[in-house]
Amino acid sequence: MFHRRGPRRHGRAAAIGTVALALAAAGCTGSANNGGGGAGGTDADTLIVYTGQAGDWQINFNPYSPTMLEGPGTIFEPLFYYNNLSDSEPTPRLGTDFSWNEDGTELTISLRSDATWTDGEPFTAADVEFTLDMVAENPTLNSTGYAGDAEAVDDTTVRITFEEPAYMEEAQILGKLFIVPEHIWADLEDPATNVMENPVGTGPFTLGQFTPQAFTLTANPDYYDGEPALKNVRYVALSGNQSGADALSAGTIDWQTGPVPDIANVSENYPGYEAITVPMNQTTLMTCSNAEMGCTGPQTDQAVRQAIYYAIDRTQLNALAFENTSSEISPGFALLERDAEYISDQLPEPTAPMSPDTARSDELLQGAGWTKGGDGIYAKDGERLSLTVKVVAGWTDYITAVDTMAQQLKAAGIELVAQQVSWNEWSDARGRGEYQLLIDSLYQGPAADPYFLYSYFFSSDTTAPVGEVAQPNFARYSDPAVDEALAALKSINPEDTAARQAQFDVIQTRIAEAMPYIPVLTGGTTSEYHAEKFTGWPTLDNLYAIPAVWSRPDQSQIFLNLKPAS
Repeated sequence: MFHRRGPRRHGRAAAIGTVALALAAAGCTGSANNGGGGAGGTDADTLIVYTGQAGDWQINFNPYSPTMLEGPGTIFEPLFYYNNLSDSEPTPRLGTDFSWNEDGTELTISLRSDATWTDGEPFTAADVEFTLDMVAENPTLNSTGYAGDAEAVDDTTVRITFEEPAYMEEAQILGKLFIVPEHIWADLEDPATNVMENPVGTGPFTLGQFTPQAFTLTANPDYYDGEPALKNVRYVALSGNQSGADALSAGTIDWQTGPVPDIANVSENYPGYEAITVPMNQTTLMTCSNAEMGCTGPQTDQAVRQAIYYAIDRTQLNALAFENTSSEISPGFALLERDAEYISDQLPEPTAPMSPDTARSDELLQGAGWTKGGDGIYAKDGERLSLTVKVVAGWTDYITAVDTMAQQLKAAGIELVAQQVSWNEWSDARGRGEYQLLIDSLYQGPAADPYFLYSYFFSSDTTAPVGEVAQPNFARYSDPAVDEALAALKSINPEDTAARQAQFDVIQTRIAEAMPYIPVLTGGTTSEYHAEKFTGWPTLDNLYAIPAVWSRPDQSQIFLNLKPAS
């Protein structure tokens, strides 16, 4: 654990960079190319990545938009980088050190004095104050209910005060809020939805070229910590996982996070490449669960969600869809290894069953008034128990998973109908709650603590009625008891483990019962990377960042560590 246990300070980063000069044109609309020589690097110093994007890119580098393409960590920076895989000290980025007062109601942050925006304007504490105020005033941006009062004490010092102790705000504020320039963003009509085509940041990369098929981030020559050794990162759009595997075989991409056939033998099948797998995010069937928020369909019935949970054959699913790279999952959504000390002993079962229990599924449905029809599918009040599941076209592992679960659930009298859609359609439907079921993963927060996942996906503060964008409580889940427990956790000193566990018990038992996100498996996050072309990749012995190309800002830490091998 590296949350605050009372007042503390961090040492300043040693590296001092050069003073930045004007680079890019400012603004949130206009040309997609702000210079920077996006295609200027040679192949040897250009990292080509595939994030799983299926279909064309639609330009948007707004780090607070649910449809952003890229930017957090690379273009826009946090104050510190937190590695939620380990109990390590946060790494300074725009911040240099920070401290809490004695009762956890005041957080003081020191900033570096040598950072500038890529349009040449100086970065100051006023930008941090503006960003924090913007988040506090816009519920769509405020994924954890941040309610601090920020004040720029001077150009390099920010003080945030809270009405109550707010220890759990630290990692979110310092590690997951991306600082934006006040002189540009103050003019935005809606920072949650404005499309950002010419992003101006302080980060190690700038936007180079953009086309719907690919875009390039180019090393910032005036980055305060020195120009990165990695000169270009080129993001390509392919048609899905098979295209990703084909591109690896052809050597036309250098890094992807996703499955490939025979994943256990990547180094033999793809000479020059290596693979790494980390259990991290939890695969779920997301449900638009809350009828009071506007959700419609059988999945709004808690008994239906629980019946699906018990009808899944997870052992078979892991083998057929995930090449056995996934692992067991807790219905309370604490990670079985990292968060073992937090898993509640009040849960009816600490892990989801790996074998189906159709008798239990039948019992739940029949108890809720569902009866099986002549076609073997349950029905109630004239409505068949048939549900659509949105899945991104080309995400072959998830497509296989949905197809497999459709077969498994059919035996339990539940019909699943897969709907393959583009990533943009899928993302928009997820944000607006315009779906019945949707396969996706819950992601972790900035530090190694399940609190953050709960605050993201289960808080009433992070959801919205159907038709409005939720960020990121996509299930529209709302439970006053969970909200109260989350509020309590914010103010409890992390050293008081007994007091914290009482709140975790409430959260885990409530969400395991309501099941707005149906637990499937803990996903094995697998990346394949070009080890012969670049050095500096994370390894199982040195997981300095989450090795996933889509994990932000972790990807920026990796970009900063990579060096061309030749």
